[in-house]
Amino acid sequence: MAFTLPDLPYAHDALAGLGMSKETLEYHHDLHHKAYVDNGNKLIAGTEWEGKSLEDIVRGTYQAGAVAQSGIFNNASQHWNHNEFWKMMGPGENKKMPGALEKAITGSFGSVQKFKDDFAAAGAGQFGSGWAWLVKDKDGGLKVTKTENGVNPLCFGQTALLGCDVWEHSYYIDFRNKRPAYLTNFLDKLVNWENVASRL
Repeated sequence: MAFTLPDLPYAHDALAGLGMSKETLEYHHDLHHKAYVDNGNKLIAGTEWEGKSLEDIVRGTYQAGAVAQSGIFNNASQHWNHNEFWKMMGPGENKKMPGALEKAITGSFGSVQKFKDDFAAAGAGQFGSGWAWLVKDKDGGLKVTKTENGVNPLCFGQTALLGCDVWEHSYYIDFRNKRPAYLTNFLDKLVNWENVASRL
């Protein structure tokens, strides 16, 4: 199945007042994400992965313990990551966390604030490029993780509830080198908590 670039679920300028500019989304979605789609399609053409689902490609090409992943994995995983990332954010005024999600987070972390602190610390502490995640682990519990480059929770049998891209192209236009400020803004202003709750 060929990779296709999804439309953003909102206008390019819809998040500008919340800390993610139109310029960032034009570069991040229209150029960076499109490159993962185009390169991924070239790399899977004529291989055993052509025609497989995106999730199957990510799981099937991930190499545990490898210093560097294959080109197919890198582009497929980043395509999956970004597909989810756009949906995990939203411009709506209603940023209240649904009760079921709040209960689950409080049960696992002690409080919503402790979860936010842990998530922000994971993202800020990821050396180089990567992602911070809130995942539902195989035992059903929630935990905060971080992954390098394009590696994602699919690789470990986890369910991704929330992910934040900490590659510089995600925040440099708006926050320059202030990754911690970007992460705080993401959690406080950009997350679509209804979407996160729907993944439980």
